[in-house]
Amino acid sequence: MIEVKVNYCQNDIKEQKELNAIDSTVIEALHTVNSREGEGNDFLGWVDLPNEISEEEFQHIERAAKKIQSQSKVLVVAGIGGSYLGARMVIEALKHNFDSMLDSDKPIILYAGQTMNEGYLADLMDVLNKYDYSLCVISKSGTTLETALTFRILRKHLIEKYGEKEANQRIVAITDKERGVLKTISNKEGYDTFVIPDNVGGRYSVLTPVGLLPIAVAGFDIRKLVAGAKIMREKTLQDFSENNPIIQYVMARSALYCINKDVEIMVNYQPNLVYLGEWFKQLFGESEGKDGKGLFPASVCNTTDLHSMGQFIQEGNKLMFETVVHINQSKRHIPIPALKENDDNLDYLQSLTFNEINHRAEEGTRLAHLEGEVSQIEIIIDRLDEEHLGALIYFFELACGVSAYALGVNPFNQPGVENYKKKMYALLKQ
Repeated sequence: MIEVKVNYCQNDIKEQKELNAIDSTVIEALHTVNSREGEGNDFLGWVDLPNEISEEEFQHIERAAKKIQSQSKVLVVAGIGGSYLGARMVIEALKHNFDSMLDSDKPIILYAGQTMNEGYLADLMDVLNKYDYSLCVISKSGTTLETALTFRILRKHLIEKYGEKEANQRIVAITDKERGVLKTISNKEGYDTFVIPDNVGGRYSVLTPVGLLPIAVAGFDIRKLVAGAKIMREKTLQDFSENNPIIQYVMARSALYCINKDVEIMVNYQPNLVYLGEWFKQLFGESEGKDGKGLFPASVCNTTDLHSMGQFIQEGNKLMFETVVHINQSKRHIPIPALKENDDNLDYLQSLTFNEINHRAEEGTRLAHLEGEVSQIEIIIDRLDEEHLGALIYFFELACGVSAYALGVNPFNQPGVENYKKKMYALLKQ
């Protein structure tokens, strides 16, 4: 379902001296995930999540999604970080690229609570004044400032637009099982609620209701998404051989990190995967970036970014390697037309599809970057659908946990995030 290929440039091959030590460290880190004995192990609930989602929970999510679809043209997902990035990544990857311009029978998914920019919020209100909408607010504590302030504004707007009784029927809360501000409000107002499991952190929560409800509202099959993750779990979690794609990927990125390749650039070749890069950056950035350690996660979307960042990658500071997500099949096909006079001299491409041309661009870039001393890891999947995306989600989640343990850091805390909040609140209270 997922294949990993590693292409080291010649200079990086010469510099690798500690591969045997890396091999044993990575395998030990996978054992640490399996044993549930590592630091932060109370947040390892995502490891078994694909096997533990009940039929009752699937049905609850699907009922809520159908209700939202029946009453709203727009669903606003209010959350920040892992509370919205996973859902947005899946929805953007699967949806029509121009769905907002089409008269779809499924709601358009819009996002709020991920910024405190008032221009963004004011523009959002212009849209919500015009269309029927529902709100999905996501916060374990209910006190995350960006989301809490946005919820205050949208809750008031819903009440003014629909009246309190109907507004409460248009709000879904995804929050803690028992405690927190949002849970208290939900109980008081009678919102439909879903639980964020105590043992699953935000950046690992896409296969909980946090991700599954918005994905279902957008019209995609959450059962297939979870099934793909389940297949990947069964193939990788207890395979300690070098045939395991998790081990192949983590070994390669760890080896490159050991020779001072400090930046990992996720590369894709289709614009609906931009948010795969954003989700990847949050997952690895918050999990690994501690104690002065960790690869800096970045992303580009080619061939677009070959005309900007491509120059730096090819000839700039050799501080990075690339992780390329390759999709074998395209969902749609457009033939290349003939021109009567062949004015642009491109008739020689008529026998190829756009997807084949895109793949040639990808291969040409790989060869050029190898010559430019940039090593690459390829993550290869057959096609973009729910099952393959579910597998890719679990692949990166498990790889991230293993990578962080191999690095010697707790994958599941984020003390740096808490530090900025303290400084911000101190300034606000002044």
